[in-house]
Amino acid sequence: AFGVIADIQYADAEDGYDFGGYRRRYYRQSLNLLRDAVEAWAAERPLLAFVLQLGDCIDGLNARSGEAEGALEQVLAVLGRLPVPVHHTWGNHEFYNFSRARLVHTGLNSRPAGATAGPPAGDCQAYHFSPAPQFRVVVLDAYDLSILGREPDSPRYQESLRLLREKNPNDNLNSPAGLEEPRFVEFNGGFSQAQLDWFNEVLKFSDENEEKVVVMGHLPIHPDASDRVCLAWNYEDALSVIHSHQCVVCFLAGHLHDGGYCLDSHGVHHLTLEGVIETPPESNAFGTIYVYEDKMILKGRGRISDRVMHF
Repeated sequence: AFGVIADIQYADAEDGYDFGGYRRRYYRQSLNLLRDAVEAWAAERPLLAFVLQLGDCIDGLNARSGEAEGALEQVLAVLGRLPVPVHHTWGNHEFYNFSRARLVHTGLNSRPAGATAGPPAGDCQAYHFSPAPQFRVVVLDAYDLSILGREPDSPRYQESLRLLREKNPNDNLNSPAGLEEPRFVEFNGGFSQAQLDWFNEVLKFSDENEEKVVVMGHLPIHPDASDRVCLAWNYEDALSVIHSHQCVVCFLAGHLHDGGYCLDSHGVHHLTLEGVIETPPESNAFGTIYVYEDKMILKGRGRISDRVMHF
């Protein structure tokens, strides 16, 4: 079994609202909900093997109040009570608080040192691990192509900005207003060709070894498990890599606080988890996934529904 949680977005701040101004965000309370999740998971031993944290564990508000380091320490301290490893993927809010170069030196860098199959080149944070025979987890870096967290003079920043400007003529690059493809906004990102090539090789290996693979990334990659805004820029490219292999059973994402789900035409489950940040104090938003030979069973808490995912 493994735990799943997304979009904690903790900040030591009064409740606020989303960018639209009508969805409540419980900044301070999110840490308490994380504590509840950790307690519930800790009680799942010895079944629980690891936890997947799907990005945006602290909120961008922390950067403005100078609290980024402290907020991250608090979140990591709670997760540190778990008797199992936690695997992190990075979201836009991580990059509002820290540069990519800085994040590598924080507890959010869960990429194993000296991993046997090397990750894609450069500072891409994608990696994979096998927690049990015939089972592999791939962590993707959905902000590999992005203008967030990188120096403006870096080639990857320039490449990402060009792509964004081509698709988004708005003065405010965070605004999807009037866009034919509203996902091309600054708070999203995408996968470099190098990462996609690497991903393809990992899945080829898993096919050959008859493994089942779960993939996770901060951004959803299927339109039926997301709204039109919250998708990865080049989600079709990631999907086509997955669909050219037999091994992937599930793609896990965060980012869209409402959550989402679909079973795609190739039999892959796309599960977008509801965000902790918009969960009222009396509820919660986390889950435990139990893995069997032919299915995974999600036991959701609070806003997250139970689900059986056959493969």
